[in-house]
Amino acid sequence: MADARFEDGVEKPLYLGAEDAEDLRILSSLVQDAVLTGADIRWMPSKRQFALLLNRFRWEDRSAAEQSGRGVERVRAVLVFGGVLSARSQGVDRAEKDTVLSILSIDWAEGADAAGEMTITLAGDGAISLRMEAVDATLRDVTRPYLAPSGKAPHHDQ
Repeated sequence: MADARFEDGVEKPLYLGAEDAEDLRILSSLVQDAVLTGADIRWMPSKRQFALLLNRFRWEDRSAAEQSGRGVERVRAVLVFGGVLSARSQGVDRAEKDTVLSILSIDWAEGADAAGEMTITLAGDGAISLRMEAVDATLRDVTRPYLAPSGKAPHHDQ
């Protein structure tokens, strides 16, 4: 007998928020190795929001997948930052809509009065920097999980 899976309706998609640096470390670990393209990035200055549509590796399911002998999974997720005052990037050409970007980490550097700088570090020396009023991030899975095309978990040599 196999364990219940997300597709069976028992396991719920992630819907998490971050309001401080500790919360953000958890979100960062969940989006490590997520992939997206320039077409998946939206800066909405009038709403003071910055959003990324990700293909997120399901780190939280990795052990269960390996123990049961089934393939590891990815899921489409939306990562939204609120209270964004400005956004800038390095090594990200938004005109290159098909270039695949991979998230390595998300970090917060607090400034005065809880405001600060959110940095999304990308593989290949890319980065997105958001000047924000405070830590305000939401991660929400928006599709059912699917088998990771590579068939394996991402690996980083130390």
